[in-house]
Amino acid sequence: MDGRTPTESAMQEAWEEAGVRGKSDGRCLGIYSFSKDADDLGALPCLAMVYAVDVEHLADEFPEAGQRKRSWMSRKKAARLVEEPELASILRDFDPRTATGNP
Repeated sequence: MDGRTPTESAMQEAWEEAGVRGKSDGRCLGIYSFSKDADDLGALPCLAMVYAVDVEHLADEFPEAGQRKRSWMSRKKAARLVEEPELASILRDFDPRTATGNP
């Protein structure tokens, strides 16, 4: 997102896609690659940076609420459900005790 740091962009995406408001310590947990369909251009290669968010509030209304179903699950289950192997590895290796400044 133009004019935003990677962390600020991640926080904006968390809001738009899941109604999440919170804080991040700004450390990138990892990077994964995927293909994104872009209408007339076909599949475009993309890289995504993953950040932990210490969730402070979950909104019922958010920009993509009609397009998304938010649910809580274990990291292990989330890793099984994603299609990208690199993202699955990031999720499995994530330790919330060491992320976002938590003890």
